[in-house]
Amino acid sequence: MRVLGIETSCDETGVAIYDSEKGLLGDALYSQVKMHAEYGGVVPELASRDHVRKLLPLLDETFAKAGLEKGDVDAVAYTSGPGLIGALMVGASTGRSMAMAWGKPAIGVHHMEGHLLAPMLEENPPEFPFVALLVSGGHTQLVQVDGIGHYTLLGESLDDAAGEAFDKAAKMMGLDYPGGPLIAKHAAMGDRTRFRFPRPMTDRPGMDFSFSGLKTFTLNTANSHRDEAGTLDKQTICDIAAAFEEAVVDTLAIKCRRALQHTGFKQLVIAGGVSANQRLRERLDVMVQKERAELFYARPEFCTDNGAMIAFAGCQRLKAGLHDDLTIVTKPRWPLDTLEAI
Repeated sequence: MRVLGIETSCDETGVAIYDSEKGLLGDALYSQVKMHAEYGGVVPELASRDHVRKLLPLLDETFAKAGLEKGDVDAVAYTSGPGLIGALMVGASTGRSMAMAWGKPAIGVHHMEGHLLAPMLEENPPEFPFVALLVSGGHTQLVQVDGIGHYTLLGESLDDAAGEAFDKAAKMMGLDYPGGPLIAKHAAMGDRTRFRFPRPMTDRPGMDFSFSGLKTFTLNTANSHRDEAGTLDKQTICDIAAAFEEAVVDTLAIKCRRALQHTGFKQLVIAGGVSANQRLRERLDVMVQKERAELFYARPEFCTDNGAMIAFAGCQRLKAGLHDDLTIVTKPRWPLDTLEAI
């Protein structure tokens, strides 16, 4: 089955064509990061308008890369939620309209299921069952995955997602948006022993997360080291970034270990934008070796939002006989564990 996938949940416009026998045939991605950086975060209305501008050219590019004519697919998958309602509507209405015009089935895909299954696009994919850490700007969740749609939520953030915490901590130190990559860059030049940040909720049982207190600790640390002009010297920025990154990475690793021990599973999947963080991968790799388990993640370009993950996830559900009617449905909020199992 050959599936066109469309992703427009936030500030990336992604398009891809996935073939269940040949794999990924073509993909294209446009990021709005530079536009939103001016405002220090994603502006929903601007995101929606830019999806409108970029989606059709990206569709042309993807079909050309795949060597296919328009409509030469068996089905269309698009992100139905969760995400920004206006952004979701652009992709959903475009995907649903093209499917209707071509006489093909269409299906709305859960954005986080797309992330969760993205590592299966790699040459050495995980096999069910496994534990998944979904960690991005909007979500931080630990999920027991027994199959597609067979999801049990083990723990989640009670406040900010890890990626959001990275962005806000970066802003506290005067770094640009998006903050995650910049904190990682500065942390690599920092002294990880100068400051000791707390590891939130690791001193109590359970697998939930909380990062709001860590943000407050970061702000207080930064404010206490500013000069009379209110600025931080470069080395202090790097040292605070290193301490913050270490705290987040340690917290995630501790909770992942608990999830593996709780389930007895020997495979850990990490997905979402923060899964591209090299320090996190290194720490989790050491942890899974101690637990006699394996670690799986997607290539960097498939960690952030992309069309390939939507095409793949949609293909799995379409092959199981699922598809949507002509109604265009978008869900800004959509719990992962409410999905239909296949």
